[in-house]
Amino acid sequence: MKRGFSFSLPVTVVISAIAFIYFCTVFIFIDRWFGLMTSPGVMNAVVFTGVAVTCVLNYGFAISTDPGRVPSSFMPDIEDSEVPIHEIKRKGGDLRYCQKCSHFKPPRAHHCRVCKRCVLRMDHHCIWINNCVGHANYKVFFVFVVYAVIACIYSLVLLVGSLTNDSQNDEQQSADSFRTAYVICGLLLVPLSVALSVLLGWHIYLILQNKTTIEYHEGVRAMWLAEKGGNVYKHPYDLGSYENLTTVLGPSIFCWICPTSRHIGNGLRFRTAYDGKSAASISE
Repeated sequence: MKRGFSFSLPVTVVISAIAFIYFCTVFIFIDRWFGLMTSPGVMNAVVFTGVAVTCVLNYGFAISTDPGRVPSSFMPDIEDSEVPIHEIKRKGGDLRYCQKCSHFKPPRAHHCRVCKRCVLRMDHHCIWINNCVGHANYKVFFVFVVYAVIACIYSLVLLVGSLTNDSQNDEQQSADSFRTAYVICGLLLVPLSVALSVLLGWHIYLILQNKTTIEYHEGVRAMWLAEKGGNVYKHPYDLGSYENLTTVLGPSIFCWICPTSRHIGNGLRFRTAYDGKSAASISE
């Protein structure tokens, strides 16, 4: 499902930064290091352009894809034996109900105060895509971050290589004319590379645990309460590292860095670690 576009200053800043970094990388760093008319120059320009285009496409998909709406007709079936767990409120023990949206919440759904609606498998609201990261666009958001990290590190390597080549050739006068571009691009690339790498590492950890950011913070509290009561807390959607990867990224390893998400289902029910146990108890 696609959503309408609206002006967003953070999105405009991101697009402007991407355009500036791309221009500097191709027409300054690669050109001054290899020359755009040479084989190494053409090869690097083509590869970097491919990474940049893929990054921008995934960014566009992350912005335009609706993260997942709760159907107005959704009603939890507490008598369904195929659903081993039902998420309930922390206080009271009732089924989770959104007073603002006036409907029950499916498992892993949460209300976003910015979007003013409930989002399926909500991870967080991201101002940089002017959208929630949820069930339908989580994978494409993750793939965007992967390509963004690759592009930033690649550009940073080309920047350093270009500067090193200039210093070896003693072209100080020529280098001075591009000093502003080098400085601005460096000031952008260094913190971006660090921040995006940390973000990528964080989401790799979440995917391996089959958690969302919200579930991670809820799990910390649940673990503390369980340990306080002498119990052991286990995240119910943790199926094992490989199963968690395939659940989020898809069954084929060749599609893990492609923006495809036909495998994700409707977002109203998710496999849990108790599914096998539930089926076994029924058969007995």
